[in-house]
Amino acid sequence: MAVAVNTTYSGNGLAESFSDIIWDISPEETPILSMCKRISVSGTYHEYQTDTLAAAGANTTIEGNDAAFSTLAATTVLGARMQISTKTVQVSGTFDAVKKYGRKSETAYQIMKAGKALKRDMDYTVSRNQASSAGGSATARATGGLECWISGNRNLATGNTTGTTVGFASGNVTAPTDGTQVTFIEADLTTSLQSAWTDGGDTRVIVMSATNKNRFNAFAGIATKYNEVKGTNQAIVSGAADIYVSNFGNHTVKLSRQVRDQAVFCIDPEYISLGVLRPLQKVDLAKTGDSTKHQMLVEYGLIVNNPDAHAKLMSVGV
Repeated sequence: MAVAVNTTYSGNGLAESFSDIIWDISPEETPILSMCKRISVSGTYHEYQTDTLAAAGANTTIEGNDAAFSTLAATTVLGARMQISTKTVQVSGTFDAVKKYGRKSETAYQIMKAGKALKRDMDYTVSRNQASSAGGSATARATGGLECWISGNRNLATGNTTGTTVGFASGNVTAPTDGTQVTFIEADLTTSLQSAWTDGGDTRVIVMSATNKNRFNAFAGIATKYNEVKGTNQAIVSGAADIYVSNFGNHTVKLSRQVRDQAVFCIDPEYISLGVLRPLQKVDLAKTGDSTKHQMLVEYGLIVNNPDAHAKLMSVGV
């Protein structure tokens, strides 16, 4: 068979084929950060108060008796540290000027990426076991993560006695010491939900890692797979649950890429906030040559308005 003399293999000056789309599948969701109400704060250490009612009990009084008074319980003062988080972008003048695929301005594109990455860093911080710190002239301040704040309703998984307590003292929260990880079971989740409910919390949201979500989907109460067939359509098989119904209410179950396998959170959204000293912003830095410099910056801290509204199951994830 005759072959054409002139083909793409022998010719020159061919235009390149290059997609004008940048494909980025990096996850952007920030489940715990997005749940937090925003509170404006005016200092690097934000204090607030919690209180509880006296325990309920029998209450009878003799007719005509004089009133008797007892010492009133003081409120509890807690405090959250504000930390600074940044991302930087530096782009040469030439890089911004040349024609590019997938974006017109390299600076605008990199600033957009930096803003998204910074929000993920914030979600990572508030979702984990970072202890808070006042910092110093050579040490960054640090806000305490959610794992450190939940102390009263901190429930060790069945068979585990090695996890240590955490909580607030001397102006900071401490990080937990992990125990040996054990299997996540439904009875332990119920225990955590009950502990928060007993204190008055309404834990409408349960947040966990993918490892624990896989375990959760197999719990006896929700493991049945439901088939739905409509006419000649293919059957729909559902093997996961996003709403969990317990004796203590209906709970939305959320996956988090930032929550550690060692913890499952039962959260009352009314009592978790983000203190904002300086909101997320772009700062243009001084120009010192043929490039532009920018810094994405935010100063914020996790505020757990009342730690007893929430519960945490510890040392799970296998």
